[in-house]
Amino acid sequence: MRSPAVRMFRSLEGLFCVYKPAGVHWKLVRDTIETNLLKGVNATSAQPLPHEVRFLSNPNNKPEAAGGLALRAAAVPVLSKHPLVTGPEFQHIKVGVGHLLDASSSGVLVLAVGNGNRTLNDLYRTRTTREYTLECEFGTATHDFSQMGRVVERSTYDHITLDKMERVISMLEGANQKALRMSSSVDMSSQEAYELAVKGLLGPDGKSVPILTGLRCIHFQPPNFTLEVRCLNETQKYLRKVVHEMGLELRSTAVCKGVRRTRDGPFTLQDALTRHHWTAADVMQAIQQYRSKKRSKKGSRTLADKAVLQTSEETLTVSQENEADKETAIAEVQCS
Repeated sequence: MRSPAVRMFRSLEGLFCVYKPAGVHWKLVRDTIETNLLKGVNATSAQPLPHEVRFLSNPNNKPEAAGGLALRAAAVPVLSKHPLVTGPEFQHIKVGVGHLLDASSSGVLVLAVGNGNRTLNDLYRTRTTREYTLECEFGTATHDFSQMGRVVERSTYDHITLDKMERVISMLEGANQKALRMSSSVDMSSQEAYELAVKGLLGPDGKSVPILTGLRCIHFQPPNFTLEVRCLNETQKYLRKVVHEMGLELRSTAVCKGVRRTRDGPFTLQDALTRHHWTAADVMQAIQQYRSKKRSKKGSRTLADKAVLQTSEETLTVSQENEADKETAIAEVQCS
């Protein structure tokens, strides 16, 4: 029979996401959550101690001349199984991490517990995109493309307009769309490529160079501007470099002041647990919500597939009836 700690651990196996603050290393986030989960699992009520039968002397027994001591059978707890002797039931809980965020970035960080690590690997084998919000500033260039880097150049930015910014964004989108097609293993002139492109599944198989699948400016008030980016196989340093190159294309300089991930595959900011909710109970609830959401999506896809199948069957039936009507009409003409 499973103990309460084991049952709680089984319910914790799965995927969830947290909000990683800026200035905190992802390893510290993972270690903190591992410690909280370990405390929560081991804090569950322990099973009652097993008992064993022992023969004890009767305390009320009076010594007899020839009979000796009288013994009685008693059930006593096995103290060797006591938690104070054996220690906590779980010594370590492994928490896996999805796509990493560097120390200066913030946002959605996907984590996995137990068998959820296998699900995490399966999730990232698909073409899952991530979305970021980049806070940027014109007029400065640094050696590592971040605000904390060493300043290597300062420039003017009064000549930059929103139209010029949009033209540079269009140029970058075109170049990345071409890279997306070139890195795909599907023939671009085939029907399969068209169907994948319609579904948004056209992309590289496995690892590839970083690719921007979407880029737009959502705030423009020089020297500050904000970008929304959707990408594949990226790093946060690459995104900062993109901002630097945009500044050069605009005959100026630009630096990225902040990187925040807003979506990682199916996980969004609304699903992310903040620092005060990195407890075993909150993690369990987040994992259960992800499972139920996944089941509901699978059920909706099944209903959609049934509807498509029913429509195709009805179309086939109508076509068969039309063919039968044609054959009957031909037979009548021949008879006449």
